[in-house]
Amino acid sequence: MSAATKLLVIGYSGQLAKSLASLKGTHAGLNIVCVGRPELDLCDPSTVDAVFKKEQPDVVINAAAYTTVDKAESELDRARAINAVGVKHLADSCLAHGAKLVHISTDYVFDGQGSVPLLETDPVSPIGVYGQTKLEGEQLALSVLPSTVIIRTSWVYGDEGSNFITTMLRLAETRDTLGVVGDQFGRPTYAYDLAQAILKIVPQMDETHGGIYHFSNDGEVTSWHGFAEEAFKQAAKRGIKIPQVLNSITTAEYPTPAARPAWSVLSLNKIQDTFSVNIPTWKDSLNNYFNKR
Repeated sequence: MSAATKLLVIGYSGQLAKSLASLKGTHAGLNIVCVGRPELDLCDPSTVDAVFKKEQPDVVINAAAYTTVDKAESELDRARAINAVGVKHLADSCLAHGAKLVHISTDYVFDGQGSVPLLETDPVSPIGVYGQTKLEGEQLALSVLPSTVIIRTSWVYGDEGSNFITTMLRLAETRDTLGVVGDQFGRPTYAYDLAQAILKIVPQMDETHGGIYHFSNDGEVTSWHGFAEEAFKQAAKRGIKIPQVLNSITTAEYPTPAARPAWSVLSLNKIQDTFSVNIPTWKDSLNNYFNKR
């Protein structure tokens, strides 16, 4: 790639996009530009085309998505417009302008029935609208632009905005006892680490790297309860109020409109072997997250 590679990040308000924006100027030869609605609306192809003509990107990173998992069950058309059809608009524009595409996807493309880390080649079978529309987005991107690098990730939290940890800490302010689901398993992903991995991948991308990759933080498999437990341990060290009791509850005890995969542990071998990315453990990254707060 040229010495000044222009990266166009889509989805400016999201946690990953904010992490990528925070890394502007930290990687020599990468010029990061972030855009979001209304300037670029994935539901409106004319805005996509206009931004491409204005910015002339070398690489596009699609960090935009309809991610309200429960609401998606009753808003299928909107979820599909953003997560699937909108991705095709992006891929079409990338093809027309000679740009490369990195598209962010999700562990929700799986049905959660596994018991070993999920490979990129494992069968997909989404159990909800969100996962189904994200899978359609993967398929559309690769059908238009086979060189697309698709990164599936899980349990993402970032330095800005609302996420699982901020929700837990907010609840702990007023409750002495909390119950968190303990029978859904995976590994968290610190958005900052995913952003760093993407910026490591971009200069290496060529026509042979198209396809699907998995990324989360490394380390032991945990549950949402285990994630909350570690977060509260880190919080307590810093004098932040935590609940006196943290109960592990079942998925059945916390019903939601959309089903969640019970097993979301992603295999990290392919992305490490292909791009030599550094993947910290989720506990180390959680410590880094709290240090930045």
